[in-house]
Amino acid sequence: MRRAVCPGSFDPPTNGHLDIVQRAASLFDEVVVGVGVNASKSRLFSADERIDMLTEAVADLPNVTVAGFSGLLTTFCQERGIHAIVKGLRAVSDFDYELQMAQMNSSLTDVETVFVPTSPEWSFLASSLVKEVATFGGDVSGLVPDFVLTRLTARLAERAG
Repeated sequence: MRRAVCPGSFDPPTNGHLDIVQRAASLFDEVVVGVGVNASKSRLFSADERIDMLTEAVADLPNVTVAGFSGLLTTFCQERGIHAIVKGLRAVSDFDYELQMAQMNSSLTDVETVFVPTSPEWSFLASSLVKEVATFGGDVSGLVPDFVLTRLTARLAERAG
């Protein structure tokens, strides 16, 4: 069985993330969306909230599951028998960073990184931009699933109020 992980912080999950996950699901028998859990980093959504949103987002993909992980991604891969990491690339600048990470990961364990170019309609999209635009009242409705937009709007209202 060919297993892959699509890792990230997903704070919040975007349509760009989901595009990469859907495409990975067509390439691999099983895909795990690996949600990075780092207690030292400040996030808009908790790990459990991000896992819940992603679980809802991939519910129609039978070969995709969602799991949190802390520590090294390579350890997560070893524990689950995963031999491929799928990363979306938006621009050349992503490649510079991701290539270094891929080489480090393969030096730590038997894992390959598969780079998937982001679909053009999502090439500008980043969770940090979604949060920033939404914070200042911009319309991000076409950038995230509806249920993520609902949670994002509510969370930002909590913080503002």
